[in-house]
Amino acid sequence: MAAEDLFKNVISHAKEYGFIFPSSEIYDGLSAVYDYAQLGVLLKNNIRQYWWEAMVRLNENIVGLDAAILMHPTTWKASGHVDAFSDPLIDNKDSKKRYRADVLIEDHVAKLEAKIDKEVQKAEKRFGEAFDKEQFMSTNPRVLEVKERSETILKRMARSLEAEDLADVKALIEELEIVCPVSGSKNWTEVKQFNLMFGTRLGASAESAMELYLRPETAQGIFVNFLNVQKTGRMKIPFGIAQTGKAFRNEIVARQFIFRMREFEQMEMQFFIPPGTQKTWYAHWKEARLKWHLSLGLGQDNYRFHDHEKLAHYADAAADIEFKFPFGFKELEGIHSRTDFDLSRHESFSGKKMQYYDAEQEKSYTPYVIETSIGLDRMFLAVFSASLQEEELENGSRTVMRIPSVLAPYKAAILPLVKKDGLPEISKEIVDALKYDFNVIYDEKDAVGRRYRRQDAIGTPFCITVDHQTIEDQTVTLRHRDNMQQERIAIAELGQVLQKEVSLSSWLKKLEA
Repeated sequence: MAAEDLFKNVISHAKEYGFIFPSSEIYDGLSAVYDYAQLGVLLKNNIRQYWWEAMVRLNENIVGLDAAILMHPTTWKASGHVDAFSDPLIDNKDSKKRYRADVLIEDHVAKLEAKIDKEVQKAEKRFGEAFDKEQFMSTNPRVLEVKERSETILKRMARSLEAEDLADVKALIEELEIVCPVSGSKNWTEVKQFNLMFGTRLGASAESAMELYLRPETAQGIFVNFLNVQKTGRMKIPFGIAQTGKAFRNEIVARQFIFRMREFEQMEMQFFIPPGTQKTWYAHWKEARLKWHLSLGLGQDNYRFHDHEKLAHYADAAADIEFKFPFGFKELEGIHSRTDFDLSRHESFSGKKMQYYDAEQEKSYTPYVIETSIGLDRMFLAVFSASLQEEELENGSRTVMRIPSVLAPYKAAILPLVKKDGLPEISKEIVDALKYDFNVIYDEKDAVGRRYRRQDAIGTPFCITVDHQTIEDQTVTLRHRDNMQQERIAIAELGQVLQKEVSLSSWLKKLEA
């Protein structure tokens, strides 16, 4: 299936099966705003929980926080968001559409990189099992030419953005002959910067109201609470503070479904360290975060690191973990070495000391910070798009969501073979026995084969079928989603089997192995 068709299938499946709805749809919706539906909220909560438990429970020196969305406006002056939080925008004069200039260039590079994938696929067919992908990527002239061209484009864009040379950004767009996706026109305006923060007001009257912002990131809530957490928790450096929560950005070019939205959720951890140790900890967290992603089994080839050419004003090193979405490799998580920028700026603007006294070194210093930041919505899309598969069978085909079982909305579906002979009653007894430990669902409508397909399509790892043999020997049929294999198992053993396969504790143990 072509990438474009696959992405359309992802979007339609998400709505059809109750994962994601357009917000306010009865009023024709709101651009780039979505509601998580009955299954979507379960999947989203499970992703959040897997991240939280892996980050906070498995690390003795990391604690949690839930800071307010509204913060004192000086926070955003200190952080640099008021002056520097903007995107380079460009308009097409013919279509009247507005685009992010850097995204236009990155999409152009993505099309170039798609040519590499085609070359690899051709070579795989030609050489079969003898094909060595790594050697091919490092020696094939066409691949090397495209890679060099892509790197040259991205480096030039990064230099121009770093130097705020917006004229060169436009020149690059023109040299690459990038056209408007809507009109096909190359008639572009100049590139301009646009601030992304949403403004609001706090107060009983217009005259006395204070100008505020909806937070564009969750990190600053951690920084302003650094000393509060450190002192009350008696934390010793190195230590981290983790947080999940909503953030808001006035994205002019919000697109690609839930990949880029105006209201989204972040999962961040700020790790405070002694100055001079940032290289070691930066490498540590790059490795640790990639290990977390790979633990879900979505495929190692779907991930890659992208080291930043253009560094944010606060960073001395930065990398993205990119994921292969249906529309190409895009940022999923960022790991940044933020130096002491944030704490130093808040100390300067607030007049309050933000230093840590190190008893072992017998001195005070402003800690450096390593940040890991992942978009929960993007993680949802990564899991959803990688899991959704069309599978050809001997007697037809099936749609199956191979969601990692620890994240699946429902862990098991309990199905009476028929709606009589006491089978529904036994099925509901099984539901009652399992529901305290696992999120399970009861389904008695339609033929059992159709019910299997329905559960496949929403990602339920196991189906438990109660039949007439169950009455005789207290066993049920356990059907596995991924390979459709079935086995007889005693009702008394169901909890133990599910605990091993789908429980959070089992997956966390595997993560630490």
